[in-house]
Amino acid sequence: MRARRTIDLFARRDECPSARLEQSLPTRGHERASGPGERSPRPAAPQPQVARGNATPPAGRAARAAATELWLGLHLAGAAGRCAPQGLQRLAIRALRFTPRVSLVPPDGLLLEVHASLRLFGGVEGLQRALRRECADLAIAGSLAFAPTPLAALAAARGECAVVLQDAARLIGSLAPLPLRVLRWPQEVLDRLAAIGVRTIGQVLRLPRAGFAQRFGANRLADLDRLTGRAPDPRERFEAPVRFRCRRELPCESGSHGQLLAALAPLIEALGRFLEARQCGVLALECRLWHRRAEPTRCVLRLADPLADAVRLTELLGERLRMLTLPEPAHACELRAGEPVPRALCSSGLWQSGEHGGLPEARGSAFIERLRARLGPEAVQGLAVVPDHRPEAAWRVTEPGACAPSAIASGEFAAARPVWLLPVPRPLRQRGGLPRYRGALRLGSEPERIETGWWDGRDIERDYYEAVDVYGRRLWLFRERAAPHRWFLQGVFA
Repeated sequence: MRARRTIDLFARRDECPSARLEQSLPTRGHERASGPGERSPRPAAPQPQVARGNATPPAGRAARAAATELWLGLHLAGAAGRCAPQGLQRLAIRALRFTPRVSLVPPDGLLLEVHASLRLFGGVEGLQRALRRECADLAIAGSLAFAPTPLAALAAARGECAVVLQDAARLIGSLAPLPLRVLRWPQEVLDRLAAIGVRTIGQVLRLPRAGFAQRFGANRLADLDRLTGRAPDPRERFEAPVRFRCRRELPCESGSHGQLLAALAPLIEALGRFLEARQCGVLALECRLWHRRAEPTRCVLRLADPLADAVRLTELLGERLRMLTLPEPAHACELRAGEPVPRALCSSGLWQSGEHGGLPEARGSAFIERLRARLGPEAVQGLAVVPDHRPEAAWRVTEPGACAPSAIASGEFAAARPVWLLPVPRPLRQRGGLPRYRGALRLGSEPERIETGWWDGRDIERDYYEAVDVYGRRLWLFRERAAPHRWFLQGVFA
């Protein structure tokens, strides 16, 4: 009959700073307890195992990968960490020149796998200097650490332990003095571990694996396995935002808009292929014309919907170029596109726009883009409804198409508001306390009282009326409730 015994761990504080942690385990021969960071003990009489094919245990694969990888962990400290994620993303974009394997650890961590980059950048010291220069250019302060596993490198950087661990055998010994807070575990787990005297990574690695997982969860044990290289730790790669930018030198200086557009045609075609391959479009396009003695001329084209058609882009950009006045002939042209935006791919309808069965809005965006290209982007704007009872504050100017039609107010509230509002309410003359506008006015509705705006200092107290003038036009008036009770014209109905 198999005997059972109780293992009393850490009974004396001079052996390990912890309280009593007990676990009942079956014993056989000379078995001993193993910690989360150690390998499981072998039985006294191991049975021979037959390998099938080229199968490798997961722990063996993870250890072999850790031996061939070197991770650089960067922790943004102080104000730099609070500026994330913008500062973190900018630094990640610059870090891509050192290695393609860059991973973000929000909100203040960055990981780089640099094993294959050491010779190119002069070893660990050269790579450290280069990355610190990038941090200085971005006014970012951070701590660096190198380790065979990503979590170990990040934990060392968080603990401001500037170690360079290229040997996996020294990993656990170097991480042992670090406090557990560098693992970013929940505070409840840290408090429970502190209650039994476990405050460092080395102390938690000496706890029994089964008992630790039972008391603190399998996720915490998995973190320790990834930290020490027992388990793989795959990281999602960071991909920098992709934008199109291309420049072309002209055969000779030219100030002709036709020749400049012909020179830009290959660049626009390349942009179209770039967008089609990603099934995206652009909402903004910038053309720069470079001169010998003058500043570059900028031509900005803004679009209502994401567009990738090179023919339409060429047509719209040509409209904008015709509106430009060049200070002198250009010797080079450059095309810059905004960030690619996913576009809705749909097939064309059988009926043309305007025909029976055709979609009336099928060419709405093309018409808006043509108007903006000819008249300028500020000449054609969109409107959006703002939830405010004050008529002058109930709308704002937006880009065309930015406000969906469903967002426009409807129902009785919309019917009681005129489409045309005056920029500034116009004072009206009075006779006998009644308003006059090009003659007598006939008030045709009950007053609508609006009292609001006290929170921003633009409070109003008004009574609104609908009125009809001598020509039959419907007007929208209001009367101030405060003395001297003046009348104003606010808008005109259609």
